[in-house]
Amino acid sequence: MDRARLAEYLRTRREAVQPEDVGLPRGRRRRTKGLRREEVAVLSDMSIDYYTRLEQPRGPHPSEQMLAAIARGLRLSLEERDHLFRLAGYATPARAADTGHVNPGMLRIFDGLADAAAQVVSHLGETLLQTRLSVALVGDESVHTGLARSKHYRWFTDPATRLIYPEADRAEQSRLIAADLHASYTRDGRASRAGAVVDELLARSPEFAALWREHPVAGPYCGPVRYAHPQVGLLELHCQRLVDPDQSQQLVVHTAAPGTESAEKLRLLDVIGGQRIYA
Repeated sequence: MDRARLAEYLRTRREAVQPEDVGLPRGRRRRTKGLRREEVAVLSDMSIDYYTRLEQPRGPHPSEQMLAAIARGLRLSLEERDHLFRLAGYATPARAADTGHVNPGMLRIFDGLADAAAQVVSHLGETLLQTRLSVALVGDESVHTGLARSKHYRWFTDPATRLIYPEADRAEQSRLIAADLHASYTRDGRASRAGAVVDELLARSPEFAALWREHPVAGPYCGPVRYAHPQVGLLELHCQRLVDPDQSQQLVVHTAAPGTESAEKLRLLDVIGGQRIYA
């Protein structure tokens, strides 16, 4: 680990990011070039003291998880993130298996959707970022670990995952999810993370195994969708996806037609937040 160069690199990257790049107001009295240290700390979900010591440089050896959080907070590109890892003495993360780094362009769009039901997900349905309204709508999907990070995996192994959908819609969701996983498996191969999810599901889920034998082909995975919310009832929403081809990530936004009952229910969810629990 090269502490001095790591500190210098963090400072130069911090000074290159403008407040408006991350959705922060510039303010009339701002004299700092780029972001303040405390702003980077908040964006990276770490203490101000920890980040400050890294820049001075007198901090501890940061873990790979901490570096990934800093890369996200500073909106680093993949090349910039890899350089950060090398300065800290780590091998660069394998890009094909990486699911924690969100493209800076995707982050900028996500930052502008704070009031929407939006989330960034990987090609395996792993939630990387969620807005407050998204959590209120479908629950906090960032709490899962291991293979359960993938909604594709949870759908066929955890019955609670299906409760958000009306029972009449669940069979179609199963087909869509199986087809989406089939596309990832075909692209990445059996030795990939998609392959690990498929192998486990074939062993655990007869429903998935039956769908898999049909060689499902992905169709309109996102479009009109109905949610059976335990507090506000049925919502009829439309799903929009922005796909990042370089990262195999998607920005998913759920919207309701203006003036509809579902639009009113979304506004109510925005007020009550994530206070509900699915039974």
